[in-house]
Amino acid sequence: MERFHYGDLAELKKRASELNAYLPFAEDTGILKTGIRIGDHILCNRLGTAPMEGADSLPDGSPSELTFRRYIRNAEGGSAVIWSEAISIVPEGRSGSTQLLINDENLDRYKLFCERIKEAGLKKNGYAPFLVMQANHSGRYSNPGNVPSPVIAYRNPVYEEFRAADDSCIASDDYLMQLEERFGESALLAKKAGFDAVDIKACHGYLLMELLSAYERPGRYGGSLENRSRLLMNGIGAAKAYEDSDFMVTCRLGIYDGARYPFGFGVSKDGSLDPDLTEPKELVSRLSREQGIGFICLTMGNPYVTTHVTRPFDKGKYEPDEHPLTGVSRMITGFAEIKKAVPEMIIYGSGPSYLRQYADLYTAGAVQEGMIDGMLFGRLSFADPDFANEIITQGRIAGDNVCITCGGCGDLIRAHKPTGCVIRDRDVYGGYMKEFALEKKDLPKNYRG
Repeated sequence: MERFHYGDLAELKKRASELNAYLPFAEDTGILKTGIRIGDHILCNRLGTAPMEGADSLPDGSPSELTFRRYIRNAEGGSAVIWSEAISIVPEGRSGSTQLLINDENLDRYKLFCERIKEAGLKKNGYAPFLVMQANHSGRYSNPGNVPSPVIAYRNPVYEEFRAADDSCIASDDYLMQLEERFGESALLAKKAGFDAVDIKACHGYLLMELLSAYERPGRYGGSLENRSRLLMNGIGAAKAYEDSDFMVTCRLGIYDGARYPFGFGVSKDGSLDPDLTEPKELVSRLSREQGIGFICLTMGNPYVTTHVTRPFDKGKYEPDEHPLTGVSRMITGFAEIKKAVPEMIIYGSGPSYLRQYADLYTAGAVQEGMIDGMLFGRLSFADPDFANEIITQGRIAGDNVCITCGGCGDLIRAHKPTGCVIRDRDVYGGYMKEFALEKKDLPKNYRG
């Protein structure tokens, strides 16, 4: 473990080389200003905002004024894509009482939400962001009413070391089958609200992602890859009923869990933690070939268990046994492997924030080399919502505004408190961090969030 300390790009490149970590860096960010076509939509740049939960919904699950503030700031900041945080499709699948939930009753609030986000981008930049709604079931991490109520795909001792569950929590095939149509219904709600696309979320240890590693689960949702991906594929199929030239279906897909086989997806079966992307490549190919999915966002890891895989950090709840640059390299080379296998797919990457002020040159290099087509920024979007316009108008990210990967936003979301950057947006979120600091002494010793 080593904190980010690099005085210039040459020093960073040297350290990456010492670690055999491949990181692409361009000489400039010009390529990020180029447009890209997604279906019938033309995006003005290759930059976007990644899903970052804010734990600030109203009691009925609709966006609060704090939620509006976060997204409007990103729209004004120039992101061509704004990929929403996880929005639950069923009450029992919420990760907490402050997670967003969409239904017929609060649809009008979501209509206003989409309208104001697009209006803000259009007024400030001359274009509205391409707005994706992330439809989710939290699965093992369901906490409706802030009371743990896990809905699991199978018994996973790796995950259960940090979040208890028992056989009574295993979702039945009948329940999973009902969710297929619920994902379709969520797509219709997203379309009515004014989103440009819906993401059937399958990443970060939530229900659809956990099913992808249900190698030993019996029945129609376990065993073969066809069975393990059944809910994802059928949920997408149900959502596709509402697709047209103005509304698309996509997926944010986790291609590597970071847990040993048979408790992780995209991992070698030899007992190591080495990635094996044979199945993820097959799955992305099927998404393209069978479901007509034209663009996706890729990610890795489980933020509750393998946080360092999902978002390499300087400061966290534990010390990983690898350098953060190794984690960044794993992501981009993994994304590139998928892109090479399914070149027709428009692929957005994620997880660049550890690189701070060099994340822009890294993103430009990855796009130049054909490893990805665009990048979504998560933690950086909390710290500096203007990052896209800084790159577009100045050529580089403003170094004084970058995320320092301190983990503060992660602490807040796990504590079900309004979440944002406690460093750069201290006036709004500093008080919530103080509340967390007073409470954390009561957390279990193995707490990772």
